[in-house]
Amino acid sequence: MFKLNRLVLALVMSVPGMSQIHATSLAGTINAAELSAAEKGRMVFVEADERDSGYVDLTVNLTMILKNARGGSTERSLRIRQFERNDDGDKVLVVFDKPANIRGTALLSHARIDAPDDQWLFLPALKRTKKIASRNQSGPFVGSEFAFEDLSPREVAKFDYSFVEQTECGELTCYVVDRMPIDEYSGYSKQRVWLDVEHLRIQQIDYADRRGRPVKTLKVDQYQLFNDRFWRPAYMRMDNLKTRKSTELYWRDYAFAVGLSEDRDFSVNSLRRVR
Repeated sequence: MFKLNRLVLALVMSVPGMSQIHATSLAGTINAAELSAAEKGRMVFVEADERDSGYVDLTVNLTMILKNARGGSTERSLRIRQFERNDDGDKVLVVFDKPANIRGTALLSHARIDAPDDQWLFLPALKRTKKIASRNQSGPFVGSEFAFEDLSPREVAKFDYSFVEQTECGELTCYVVDRMPIDEYSGYSKQRVWLDVEHLRIQQIDYADRRGRPVKTLKVDQYQLFNDRFWRPAYMRMDNLKTRKSTELYWRDYAFAVGLSEDRDFSVNSLRRVR
C-alpha cells in the first residue's frame, strides 16, 4: 500500500462519518481547475489507498470459474492471504485447493514501492519453487485470464496517472482515471479505471496492451462493507476481448486481522507447507 501517515489515517477513519468527509473534500479538490490531470488522477488513487489502510491482514476463500469461447467451463477453489506492511509493499499468497491436479499450487507476491515486484510460484508436482522473472509477470496465471501482475498488490507509486472525467456508471457516479504502468515489463500500456465517487471502489478496469489495443476488461460487483471500514467485492469477471475467454471470481468468508505472521505465512520457504 502507498505509505502516507498510515497509523494516523487508521485512527481517523475509525471515527463514524469520516469516510463521507473525505469523499466531500476529495470531490472539492478534484474540481479545482488549477490541478493538472496527472495530479487529479494520482490524488484519487492516493485517497483510495489511504482509506484501505489499516486492515493488518486478511484471509478470503474464492471460487474461480474459467470459461472458454464455446461456453465450456472449469471450476477451481482457492484461498488468499494478504499481509499489510508499513515499510514496503504488501504481500499476497494465493493457494489452490481444487482440482486435485493443481492442489497446493501457490503464488507468493511481494509488492515493492521503488523496485520491481517479487513473485514466486510453487508447483507441487515438481516439488520446487521458481521465481517469476519481471519480464514474465505479464503471462497468464494457471490458465486464467488474470496475469501474474494482476495478482500483485497495485502500489500507487508504480503508475503514472491522468484524470479523464467524472461520469455516470450504472447507478453510480464515477471518477474515470487512466493509470499507466511504469514497469517496462508490464503487459499493459494503460489501464482505464472507474471508481465510484463516494467510496472509491473500483467498478471496472479496461486494459490496453503494449500497443495500446484493448485487450481485457475487469468488472467488479457486489461490494460488502466489513468492520465498518473496508469495502470488498463478492464478484469479479475478467473478459479477454481477443480470445473471448473469461474468468470469474466469487469471493467469500473475508476475515480481517486474524493474526497472520509475515515470517511464518509469507516466506518463500513456507510455500511447501501451504497444503
